[in-house]
Amino acid sequence: MTYDVLGPGPLDYLPCRYGTSKLMFRGPRRDLTRPYLAFIGATETYGKYIETPFPALVEQEVGKPCANFGQINAGIDAFSSDPFVIGAASAAQVTVVQVMGAQNMTNRFYAVHPRRNDRFVTTSTLLRAIYREVDFSEFHFNKHMLQRLMEVSPDRFRTVLQELQDAWVARMRLMFKRINGKSVLLWFSDRAPEDQSGDDPAAIGSDPLFVTRDMINEISQHCTQVVEVVASADAQAAGTQGMTFDEMDVMAASAMLGPKAHEEAAAALLEVIKGIQ
Repeated sequence: MTYDVLGPGPLDYLPCRYGTSKLMFRGPRRDLTRPYLAFIGATETYGKYIETPFPALVEQEVGKPCANFGQINAGIDAFSSDPFVIGAASAAQVTVVQVMGAQNMTNRFYAVHPRRNDRFVTTSTLLRAIYREVDFSEFHFNKHMLQRLMEVSPDRFRTVLQELQDAWVARMRLMFKRINGKSVLLWFSDRAPEDQSGDDPAAIGSDPLFVTRDMINEISQHCTQVVEVVASADAQAAGTQGMTFDEMDVMAASAMLGPKAHEEAAAALLEVIKGIQ
């Protein structure tokens, strides 16, 4: 399920802007005039409900500014279409790019909002032809739409899935080629890339949605290092312990990785970053 709870709450994300970017980032704003590290990614990188997410934990250890460019529910499009983010990543000593799901980006079948990538905007004539019986006007979020398409026809859905995976590989390859300098691809999840999403065969999967081991291996050729972090059993068992959220956000927070998982991600990243910066 996709959550988008950005209203007032007990945790102040100190939102800020950088340069000419239209995106709002988690603060406090870092000084990019001296050596720094850049972090690109989705909800986990942003650190929703997490007081000290893994980019900030890395910063504490390396002693250099770590600019958090993460965006809640982001896909690749939010960053690849933002000249500032790509430029800032190229100027960083090391750029960490979180593996983001393949559902939140524009492709041959549907278009997403350029900044709020989880928002479904419109479908192509091709997708409407494949799913003539589906009323696409009822959808506002990509994941909801894709879940419905799989339920209607798993066979036809395979065509959609292949397009999303092909587009993801092409878009990630292009983004890494545009980042001049050292880069780290980060897998951060409660499962390994080759693991199934769970016990429900009718579910489309879990984040990072639709990304496979083969896709990771293909992109690994275009970055300096790959770091794979699967939250430990202890981290997952901790649930929302240590997270900060309103009562109305309990469901959203319980679906996310908590502070202990972020500590594990930071430790794995530090081991690699210290060796390449």
